[in-house]
Amino acid sequence: MPSPKLRDFPPPPPGKTGWPWAVKAGQVQDAGPLPKVTIVTPSYNQGPFLEETIRSVLLQDYPNLEYIVIDGGSTDNSVDIIRRYEPWLAHWASEPDRGQSNAINKGFRAGSGRIMAWLNSDDCYTEGTVRHVVDYFESHPAADVVCGFRQTVDHVRNQRNRGFVHLKPDRYSLSRACYIAQETTFWRRSVWEMVGEVDEACQYVMDYDLWQRMLAAGYRFHLLPRFLGLFRIHGESKSTLRDDIRTVELGRIYSRYLHTTKNAEELQVEMSAAWRRRMRIIRILGRLGFLNHFTVARAVVSILSLPEDRIPAAPGSLPGL
Repeated sequence: MPSPKLRDFPPPPPGKTGWPWAVKAGQVQDAGPLPKVTIVTPSYNQGPFLEETIRSVLLQDYPNLEYIVIDGGSTDNSVDIIRRYEPWLAHWASEPDRGQSNAINKGFRAGSGRIMAWLNSDDCYTEGTVRHVVDYFESHPAADVVCGFRQTVDHVRNQRNRGFVHLKPDRYSLSRACYIAQETTFWRRSVWEMVGEVDEACQYVMDYDLWQRMLAAGYRFHLLPRFLGLFRIHGESKSTLRDDIRTVELGRIYSRYLHTTKNAEELQVEMSAAWRRRMRIIRILGRLGFLNHFTVARAVVSILSLPEDRIPAAPGSLPGL
């Protein structure tokens, strides 16, 4: 269906300005056929953030977008927010579920897009993200998984903070450290069909478990060096709570895929000194804002990422499929 326009939406709450409460002028829709993109948002009692998330998806100016919101039976104003945007949703539900991973799987089962992603209900896409990702897939037919950079958003100050950037992902380092951002990662449906659904036993690191299965199946993670996602920092964010559960789940992942009892810190030490040094450099450049321009970011990533012959071989016959 045609992309919704800003004028079609409910007016923003008082004091809300900028993206995604307003959009830049001069956006143009492509006339040719475009692959359907399915985006799923799992949510539970995220009323303070949910509307901004929804708008950041629907205002992507991408006409073949299938957006699905799965709410876990919220008791706040989440359902009221979802209903305001119901005309532009492909599907939504609000009912008790078995947690975030279950909600993600339910959403993807209802979708049919050739490109897939999920966006948590307190995060956002930047303007133009979906088009940039689709353009990359279309111009790189061999690419199956694409990720990008993130910016963090300070909820208290309502402002964007430092950029979170990284080198080109490789199987060796990514299997030892989850340095890519979930809200910037997209994949083809063929990948999902190969590796299977999100592991519903995971409460905190379901994304990293999925990345590990993609690596185990031989998929490469392509880096699109643009800021594609906005990661919100606030007191009730899952990433700031129950670090003990996250640590246990990471241990299970490393045991399953790397056959080791080492923890995340011990595994990161296994990365070469050159890789760690280059990662520090690119993160400093990201914090200073030098990678905000795509052409500059692309050049820096190309220069700093290690050539393949300097990356250790990953262990073979990884389990998980």
